[in-house]
Amino acid sequence: MSGNRLLEFVQRMTRLVEQRPIAEEQLLEQAAPLMRELVSHDDWLPGTMAVPDTRYYQQHLLYGDPLDRFSLVSFVWGPGQKTPIHDHTVWGIIAMLRGAECARRFSRDSRGALVADANEEQLAPGDLDLVSPSIGDIHQVRNAFDDRVSISIHLYGGNIGRIERHAYSPDTGVAKPFVSGYSNTLVPNLWARNEA
Repeated sequence: MSGNRLLEFVQRMTRLVEQRPIAEEQLLEQAAPLMRELVSHDDWLPGTMAVPDTRYYQQHLLYGDPLDRFSLVSFVWGPGQKTPIHDHTVWGIIAMLRGAECARRFSRDSRGALVADANEEQLAPGDLDLVSPSIGDIHQVRNAFDDRVSISIHLYGGNIGRIERHAYSPDTGVAKPFVSGYSNTLVPNLWARNEA
């Protein structure tokens, strides 16, 4: 296992977000190759961040920037697991590391109703997907397999575990706020707000 890959990614990403102001489009353009390079090797993810749960997909914090400029998360999908329809409210890059996942995007029609894209996109190892409020931020994701684990690595423009975002009813499109947190609760999240 090469722990240096993760460290090098965090260092390069930190240098990138320090180039303020940087337009979102430019940031995504420059961060995408860093993500593609990170997932081109499958020897760096700690085993504890790759363990599935039989009931729920897992969202493990790999790194949270102390200034909340970005966070890096491993998403571990057990067989057949899927998310609700949801948004992120910040930019994100999803990179497939192991297995495969399928994503279906949603948009609003002229009346404000949620409309699913006709096609579901499948990501294989090395593939990337981009999300943000400016380019399309609502989707539903699932493990492409019913018999094995899949893992994707997500980079977000904020501490995604503490950002209030929305899950959407598939029938009505009504948004319900939620804060996802992280699955690796045994690791202290130094960047979480201490609210008494």
